Amino acid sequence: MMNYVSDPPGADGTAAVRAEHLTVTRGPRTVLRTLDFAVPRGQVTGLLGPSGCGKSTLMRAIVGTQAKVTGTLEVLGHPAGSPSLRTRIGYVTQAPSVYDDLTVRQNLDYFAAILEPGRAATARRHEDVTRAIEDVDLTTHTDALAGNLSGGQRSRVSLAVALLGAPELLVLDEPTVGLDPVLRRDLWRLFHDIAATRGATLLISSHVMDEAERCHRLLLMREGEILADDTPDALRERTGSDTVEAAFLTLVDEATDEARAKESTR
Repeated sequence: MMNYVSDPPGADGTAAVRAEHLTVTRGPRTVLRTLDFAVPRGQVTGLLGPSGCGKSTLMRAIVGTQAKVTGTLEVLGHPAGSPSLRTRIGYVTQAPSVYDDLTVRQNLDYFAAILEPGRAATARRHEDVTRAIEDVDLTTHTDALAGNLSGGQRSRVSLAVALLGAPELLVLDEPTVGLDPVLRRDLWRLFHDIAATRGATLLISSHVMDEAERCHRLLLMREGEILADDTPDALRERTGSDTVEAAFLTLVDEATDEARAKESTR
């Protein structure tokens, strides 16, 4: 398995995303509980945890589309959701966000026009669209209707949309789910190329623990809380584990034992 743990060129150690006491409620339920973490600039950070632990909610909070958020959440030096961040963040949801009755290029042309309206931007938009299509390896499907593409290809169109305009921060919600191993490998290579050559920051969620080994840094989540914020190597060393998955399970057991100990003292 490929292992990406060294810092990429250009990583300056500052935070692209910083949260303090971040909490999200939904009705009577607290979905995220007083989270404190930082996502370094220019790196690939993995947001790992089981389905339903709050990963998507956290990502929506970061891109500014989540309601009932309290605490501090700063993104690229501004409060999350600030209008100035709209063209600086690329966001890919779990479900492909494309129009089935448009071709791949027409989809990207449409979203590019929204990002940069006006005739003066037309030439640059064409270049951005072409580059994004090449990035996700869909040049042979440029004129295919999105509705006729496979699920993996549709996901790549959504990723291409997020890459338009060379965003500084990419927030990708389980972008490799359901993809074959070869395509997953190729996308992870693309993610690291984007961080290394463009200096972009990527926050990528997954519930597949083997993808944790491909990240520079990890946020491990469970039941709305962050169990760890560290590098894969540091997590393995800290728990005496051979894999990040084993480290995660060790941290879960430790958190469970701690919670039981607190209950027994009440």
